[in-house]
Amino acid sequence: MGAVAGVDAGAVLEWVGPRLRDLPWRATRDPWAILVAEVMLQQTQAQRVIGRWLDVCVRYPTPADFAVAPLAEILRSWQGLGYPRRARNLHDAATAMVERHGGRVPDTMEELRALPGIGPYTARAVLAFAYECDVAVVDTNIARLLARVGGRRLTPKRVQAAADALVPHGEGWAWNQALMDLGAAVCRPAPRCSECPLAESCSWHGEGHPEPDPATGSAGVSSPQAPYEGSERQRRGRVLRALTDGPELAADHPPATVASLVADRLVVTDGVWLRLP
Repeated sequence: MGAVAGVDAGAVLEWVGPRLRDLPWRATRDPWAILVAEVMLQQTQAQRVIGRWLDVCVRYPTPADFAVAPLAEILRSWQGLGYPRRARNLHDAATAMVERHGGRVPDTMEELRALPGIGPYTARAVLAFAYECDVAVVDTNIARLLARVGGRRLTPKRVQAAADALVPHGEGWAWNQALMDLGAAVCRPAPRCSECPLAESCSWHGEGHPEPDPATGSAGVSSPQAPYEGSERQRRGRVLRALTDGPELAADHPPATVASLVADRLVVTDGVWLRLP
């Protein structure tokens, strides 16, 4: 576990105390509210999520409320967040929770991973942030930080093992939030090492920031997205926005875009008209 040698957990937790970002999902341990937040936060910045998360939590306070709502209604409520497959996956997961768990969000890795669309990161996030389990989550901020502290690129297995080895006993919630905020505020793509409580134990900093940055290409570290303008994502978004006001003629939209939306169960068609499900 050379990637985490010398990390002072106490220093990190002390650093984050007065600096913890004021995000509304951090004020709850409701597993459903946490799950909704984690799904929304996939590939979407926190500030864009806050208002929509609050709205969804009020309108659909339980998995059962979400599951019984028509998918068309869910997709309308998701407008503007992008990546609408996330809404469909969450709807599928809520339906499965009603069918398999009496409308309860599971509290084990195995049961969470068995839900439609719930991957290892989301399952770990629910366990850490709702159930306060001592499990490690690895988002892009944490992955970047761990690669730099260890001074090398990390494979998916190594980055998760490095994160797992760091979680202080009984501090799973606070520790994961601390590392996320440290990565978001200090160990950024352009790092602010003078402000970092891990600077003395960071291999990359100690070596004078040699290139390439070990975070580049390391597992879990996101790379810049392709431009949205002119992309298929933009075309799909236009179709879904148009359908929020009612049916549209299929012929008025690019056939390949329509076909992809139908395949993803985000629109339905009778061959002439398009509708939200």
